[in-house]
Amino acid sequence: MAVLGTWALLNLLISGYYVNRSGGRTEAVYFHQMNLGWNFVNVALAVWGMLQAHPNQVAGLTLAESFTAQFNFEKILLFNAGLDVAYICTGSWLRARAATALKVPERLLGFGRSLWLQGAFLLLFDVGFYLVYHQQAAQLLELLP
Repeated sequence: MAVLGTWALLNLLISGYYVNRSGGRTEAVYFHQMNLGWNFVNVALAVWGMLQAHPNQVAGLTLAESFTAQFNFEKILLFNAGLDVAYICTGSWLRARAATALKVPERLLGFGRSLWLQGAFLLLFDVGFYLVYHQQAAQLLELLP
């Protein structure tokens, strides 16, 4: 979650700086606006995730409950990876739609580019997180008789 929080804070700082320095209705302005909105949510998710990851949350779990929690979390990460692919596809759709848009095609281009960036990062994050967790589960399974 620290990785997600760091990513979000960096995006907030960079896009916050550039959103007012990118000119009027340009693709760059809309790109930075979408990044700001997206990363306010990411900061909230990172904070919530860090609060939920407290060791006392899992201290009383049995081995079976631990495995259930582990596999449920893996399923959530895989579901999120699917959503991330949908974000990237939506970004592509928005950018393609901009070619025929009569009103503010720059917004569609900027929002689409932001979805590409954020979706790609989140895809790497979720798949990486899944691989780490899955490897840990495999190591736990090896301990069973």
